Amino acid sequence: PRETVLLSRHFGDAEARSYAGWQKRGGYQALEQALAMGREKVIEEVKTSGVRGRGGAGFPAGVTWSFMPKERTRPHYLCCNADEGEPGTFKDRELLRWTPHAVVEGCAIAAYAIQAEHVYVYIRGEFTEAIRVMQAAIDEAYAKGILGQNVLGRGVRIEMTIHRGAGAYICGEETALMNSIEGKRGNPRIKPPFPAAAGLWGCPTTVNNVETLAAVPHIIEKGGAWYKGLSLSNPKSTGTKLFSICGNVAKPGNYEVTMGFPLRDLLYEMAGGIPGGRKLKAVQPGGCSVPFLTAAEAAGALLDYEGCVAAG
Repeated sequence: PRETVLLSRHFGDAEARSYAGWQKRGGYQALEQALAMGREKVIEEVKTSGVRGRGGAGFPAGVTWSFMPKERTRPHYLCCNADEGEPGTFKDRELLRWTPHAVVEGCAIAAYAIQAEHVYVYIRGEFTEAIRVMQAAIDEAYAKGILGQNVLGRGVRIEMTIHRGAGAYICGEETALMNSIEGKRGNPRIKPPFPAAAGLWGCPTTVNNVETLAAVPHIIEKGGAWYKGLSLSNPKSTGTKLFSICGNVAKPGNYEVTMGFPLRDLLYEMAGGIPGGRKLKAVQPGGCSVPFLTAAEAAGALLDYEGCVAAG
């Protein structure tokens, strides 16, 4: 198996859930670094990394952050999208369950960069364990001065609130998610205006996926160029990606590989292939809006934002 373990390194490690355990594993050093670098440099580093939205949109995260107004005349908000309503996906849930402080740290760095004083973590209501673990991590972060009125004594204010979804699939879409947080029916809004101009309560807002934000501390700590260098083939798709594999495979689960990894290798080398000696018929390499790949198409598909489109 050729997994590149970055975000999933501490999956299954119960000690990593606590503040003390996370600090022992190098946690919150990236936040210290980010606060010392200044906002503009943090955004530039994330732009350099090329990390793209891991919730499905695939838009460069650093570019999204740079759309936020430089002058803070109104409140700015960050929404961490942990709705994960696609059938068969369970990678964001595992990040919340095993490495909650990685998500808190990524959110805090992003909030600092975009001048957001409040972060809403929108978690799917059915994720009862993930909500409990995440709330415990947020409480610890407040107690240790990671969140609150004076983050790490730097005069920066970052508040964090969990918003529990009520099970509507559409609330994973960013504008429906914002409507839901506001207490409205979770219907998508017409764009423009885009969230950076008028998001939560009409104020500048950025919405990022859990996995995108969990990657941010690694980018700040080791540098955007290092993260970009992890790509196997495509300079437009950088870093690692968690893939949730389910269905008729011998070893279903989450696998973390570098972008551009061959789909066939993931299915056969890592997930153990199709049980009972049966032949592969088709693969759906994403959510409901992604077309199926036939066995022939899947044989040559590379797992990055352009690879599956080219194959199918």
